[in-house]
Amino acid sequence: MKIATWNVNSVRMRKDLLLKWLAKDKPDVVLLQETKCSDDLFPKDEIEDLGYNIAIHGQKTFNGVAILSLYPIDESTTKFPHNPVPEESRYLEAVISLPKKALRVASVYVPNGAGEDDARFKIKLKFLDALRDHMKTLLKLDEVTLVGGDFNVAPEEIDTYSVEASRDSVLFDIEVRKRLRSILNLGYYDSFRTCHPNESQFSWWDYRAACWYHNKGMRIDHILLSPEACDLLKDAKIESELRGSVNPSDHVPVICELDL
Repeated sequence: MKIATWNVNSVRMRKDLLLKWLAKDKPDVVLLQETKCSDDLFPKDEIEDLGYNIAIHGQKTFNGVAILSLYPIDESTTKFPHNPVPEESRYLEAVISLPKKALRVASVYVPNGAGEDDARFKIKLKFLDALRDHMKTLLKLDEVTLVGGDFNVAPEEIDTYSVEASRDSVLFDIEVRKRLRSILNLGYYDSFRTCHPNESQFSWWDYRAACWYHNKGMRIDHILLSPEACDLLKDAKIESELRGSVNPSDHVPVICELDL
């Protein structure tokens, strides 16, 4: 079973690329971020024609998350305790009904922030703290759980093209890295790093300064697995070639495969 997360950076602008990728790769479950449209403008019909069930938590112009699944989507929620920005569409959690068991997934779009003294950066830290507490609660369910999305955090030095160039970046700030580490320390597993402990691959390249062409990227999109999910992990990969497509997102899909 193939599960993917992808910050599409506007589902309407990337609709053709998304539909082509869905038809070709046929992922079983897709977690989308930055859909950037209200629910009524989401391209449901075209995606449903490919066999997907859809859960959406949209927002006009900004943010927006969605879950696509070839299997039925049951209970879903957009809330978790102490979210500092509940008015923003940044979280969607659902249960996927598989033939033999259930799979809990969540699509997350973590706020970014413009610098350590920026108010949005403080919100980013609070969001990660609240997300950690909620993910701790999810572990108590003893379910196959995946939390994936754009975390806006490059966890380790291997996850950035240049440690020196990234020192002042909010994506590599020590405080956000500590918070992502605190989530992993609960017992979650970084699916890509579990399968590829020494590989330096990226999931995001800035549109500016020809970053894609010079491979100046960072790995900021992650699928985190509960122990029950990690026991089923077979492989993980980053589909970096999509960044070279016509009219691409600045992010590419991150995928993990489970033996389900």
